[in-house]
Amino acid sequence: MRKPIDFYFDFSSPYAYIASEWIDALAARHGRTVRWHAILLGVTFQAAGLRPPMDHPIKREYTLRDFARSARAEGVPFVQPETFPISTQNAARVFWWLSESDPARAVAWARAGLRAYFGRGVNLAEPEALKALAADFGLVSEEAEAVWNDGHWKERLKHANEAAVDAGVFGAPFFIVDGEPFWGNDRKAQIERWLSAGPY
Repeated sequence: MRKPIDFYFDFSSPYAYIASEWIDALAARHGRTVRWHAILLGVTFQAAGLRPPMDHPIKREYTLRDFARSARAEGVPFVQPETFPISTQNAARVFWWLSESDPARAVAWARAGLRAYFGRGVNLAEPEALKALAADFGLVSEEAEAVWNDGHWKERLKHANEAAVDAGVFGAPFFIVDGEPFWGNDRKAQIERWLSAGPY
């Protein structure tokens, strides 16, 4: 059986949002499934000794331009959120809570959160906005809030971050295909070639 593709994302990564719109279809074309991993980019940056691109003045304007251009190139709706980047640990904890019993629903939640933030500018760091999104998704908003405040799910996300760092993840989107790491939304063609023709 062909191994699944591991896909690491942060709810605050525009490039992960764009990649989330194509990774499952690409994998399916080659008989693969995808394992989604919600992580916190800040943890991976710290482990790698990196700073976010937005922290570099010389990169900031280019990066903002590239977010929108990359979304247009992929045909993905995009609005630059007014508040960016944001803390996404609460959305990520809900993801891992859902994933424990229903991975497909967790992926649907991830898509809903990414589309809300980058498609409509919904600030997922605001508890009331996240509760409203949870309710729209079909969750009991108070239960979702209890989850993201629960020590068990805080620990689960911490474990996911540690596992990502151990796997060599230092950014998002990050893909591991047959043990081969690919970083970035712009690695789509390389991943497709790997899946269609094998290692190169």
